[in-house]
Amino acid sequence: MCARRRLAVMTTLKASYTDPSVPAYVAAHATQPDQLLRELAVETAAIAPDNISMQIAPEQGALLTMLVQLTGARLAVEVGTFTGYSSICIARGLAPDGRLICCDVSQEWTAVARRYWERAGLTDRVELRLGPALGTLTALPEDEPVDFAFIDADKAGYPDYYRELVRRLAPGGLICVDNTLQGGRITDPGAGGNVPAMRAFNDLVTADPRVDSVLVPIADGLTLIRRR
Repeated sequence: MCARRRLAVMTTLKASYTDPSVPAYVAAHATQPDQLLRELAVETAAIAPDNISMQIAPEQGALLTMLVQLTGARLAVEVGTFTGYSSICIARGLAPDGRLICCDVSQEWTAVARRYWERAGLTDRVELRLGPALGTLTALPEDEPVDFAFIDADKAGYPDYYRELVRRLAPGGLICVDNTLQGGRITDPGAGGNVPAMRAFNDLVTADPRVDSVLVPIADGLTLIRRR
């Protein structure tokens, strides 16, 4: 399967709750991934075919880079790195003196990320912290505000990750949260799996008076949360 077709399949699957032509159109009208990101997507599909949904869609990557640039972020945190696609997109948008802390538990998958960080010339601004993300987040200094965060990990852990990040978020800072539509099953009261946990998380964010939020129906749903 060619690289272009693989990317198209990834995008279609991640937005399976809409007509397949819509996510394909959205992807085609976003800034396209460069050669390095395309190669990373193809390698990830080859070595982790059963986990490919853990990688963000290309149009999400373009959006993350833009959002980081718009916030002028200097300190960013990512919860759930996998093979590194989203971390590259975030790190590329950081201010010249910015840095990204990546939280993940898999040495295997992040070894791929490390290779691509080096190829992208980002090793000086990306720090990987292996271990349970909640422990990493609680250990972050209280006096160093986080400007941007991306959560894309185990769904049951989302509330805890959110609570630790939002209280460290700078005024006007942004948290992006992936998979908040759960393949369109989020509105199905009988859906199981991660849906109940995600529905509870979505309600938690909506009820939080400290933030403004919007759930963007891109890929599998991306919630943008801004600290007031």
